[in-house]
Amino acid sequence: MNTAALIRPGWTPATIALMVIGFMLFWPLGFAMLAYILWGDRLDGFKRDVNRATDGFCGVFRRGKTQSFGRGSFGTGNVAFDEWREKELERLNEERRKLEEMRAEFEDYASELRRAKDREEFDRFMAERNATSKKPATRKSVPGTTDTEEE
Repeated sequence: MNTAALIRPGWTPATIALMVIGFMLFWPLGFAMLAYILWGDRLDGFKRDVNRATDGFCGVFRRGKTQSFGRGSFGTGNVAFDEWREKELERLNEERRKLEEMRAEFEDYASELRRAKDREEFDRFMAERNATSKKPATRKSVPGTTDTEEE
């Protein structure tokens, strides 16, 4: 079995044909194939670098944003430091919980203020509406016309 791939980064007849077909079908496909031909040999190194840089990074998001990181997840090997770090993370989580409670209390307070303001505006509107509906309707006569009801 031949270990050389048919479509590999480089100027091979297959990659050139795919590039031309890509330009004919949809021009971004042609550019993508051209980029692969020119820089495809760097993809393996790039992938390795990205994997090394993100190792352990994604594990933080899998646990949820309010849970602590846990003892075994990022252990340094220094027991004293790991214990201190765990206590600090617990303290920070407690502070985050308190802040969330205060935020919820403030939102309830602001909501109640908006409700009171809306109630006040509605009551004022209804009072003005009732005051205008109790006044007798007066008809004004337009000059130049005869109004038999007023005479």
